[in-house]
Amino acid sequence: MHNLKIIYDREMKMFFNTPMAYIFLGVFVIANGYFFTTTFFLIKQSDLRQLFDIISWIYIIFIPAITMGLIAKENGSGTIEIIATLPVKNSEYVLGKYLAALSLIGVGLFITMFHYFTLLNVGTNIDHGAILSGYFGLLLLGGLYAAIGLFFSSLTNNQVIALIASASLAFSFFLLGKMLIFMPSWMSQFIQYLSIDFHLSNITRGVIDSRNIIYFGSLIWFFLSMTSQTISKSRWS
Repeated sequence: MHNLKIIYDREMKMFFNTPMAYIFLGVFVIANGYFFTTTFFLIKQSDLRQLFDIISWIYIIFIPAITMGLIAKENGSGTIEIIATLPVKNSEYVLGKYLAALSLIGVGLFITMFHYFTLLNVGTNIDHGAILSGYFGLLLLGGLYAAIGLFFSSLTNNQVIALIASASLAFSFFLLGKMLIFMPSWMSQFIQYLSIDFHLSNITRGVIDSRNIIYFGSLIWFFLSMTSQTISKSRWS
């Protein structure tokens, strides 16, 4: 746990001691704020479901941009070889970086709660439970995309390749739910279960089902385990 905290603190300092975190957070907040406010008063709904939809799309680029250099830059600079000689477990190394990325995502989500307080002033019949569960769903989605991004970052020393690969896979998961009409009936249920949109939409409606939690949790575990295996191979190669 001590090593995990060291790695986590190191990554957080690298985020906030450079303009990177502020640029990412600024672009994230401005982008979802612009698209949300341009439609909020037209739709006239006392919820943030439109905001949640916007954030889930912005995530596809925003989170890979955060994670693309977490390991790739160390692969490129040779720092990973020095880390391999230290008494740090692969799981500590991976989790430290993952939790740092997840923390930055959490900060971005927290800032968007400005829209929630705006809704409190102008909206009526607000379903607070659905809004809070929606934010929980976005945190789970962010955790999954961060795990995907960290995995691809571990496979290469090129940050651009890591960005493109992780964004492509994230988009593919999200696109599955939109392609059900093109799937044969015997495959539709399986494809629907694999779709991120299906599970996220349940949570943003205020329905927190254990199946949705298991879906996100198992995929996060899978990609973090694959990242740990990749790091392990590089340490022994």
